[in-house]
Amino acid sequence: MNKNKDYSMRELLAAFISREIKDGETVLIGANLPACRAGVLLAHLTHAPNMRWLQFYRANFSDVKQIESFEFVTDYSGFKYCEEVPEYEHLWDTIRKYDVSFFGGLQIDKYGNINLLGIGGQYPKLMLRGPGAIGQSTITTYVGRYYIYTERHHPMIFVDKCEYITAVGWGDGENSRKKLGLPGGGPKYVLTPLCIMDFEEKTKRMRLKSVHPGVSVEEVKNNTGFQLIIPDQVPETEPPTKEELRILRTRIDLRGTLREL
Repeated sequence: MNKNKDYSMRELLAAFISREIKDGETVLIGANLPACRAGVLLAHLTHAPNMRWLQFYRANFSDVKQIESFEFVTDYSGFKYCEEVPEYEHLWDTIRKYDVSFFGGLQIDKYGNINLLGIGGQYPKLMLRGPGAIGQSTITTYVGRYYIYTERHHPMIFVDKCEYITAVGWGDGENSRKKLGLPGGGPKYVLTPLCIMDFEEKTKRMRLKSVHPGVSVEEVKNNTGFQLIIPDQVPETEPPTKEELRILRTRIDLRGTLREL
């Protein structure tokens, strides 16, 4: 946790995510992204009681006073909250009905394309091997909108062009997704420890939306491996409220996972 603030970077991002979720939406959480999961649950416990969480089961947590921590996508402890456990084939057949999801990557380029396969060398002999697409390609094709999340903002991650693409963001920019016949809404925001970024409406190039408190625009530029679009005025990311922090710490994040960074 930043010693100059009463909240951590993960708590800040969880609050941002919470405000993005609308009541009644179906949200797919797959990877082990604690801040994303906490943000979705925060929305559910505040303004989105009819939201449905999908993590290979459907669940509603609105009446749960304290949510037991569960670490991974298939962690059995989350099943106690489930309303329905769909067949695996049924899960993939209905991806196109989901509204929101979240993804990370080894590389993220200026159009929001993601590489989760590996970097360096020629496949299959890579310097660093990632987990692979693991459903990322399918979900990002169909889901209504998705958010790219990373806990490290560095030029090795934010690259001009991904070595491999496991999720098409805005392709080569402009109307690339439409040309490829991809029906989903594409990436909306990129969330990092330094800032929030979105995509310029026409070109679909990544653009700085806000910097977190204590972070400068210059710091973001120096840690990005391509030229960001920088608006004339860049606001600070809105911090979590006292009530959001209370709910995060007493009902969602009992272990303090979010406060580790």
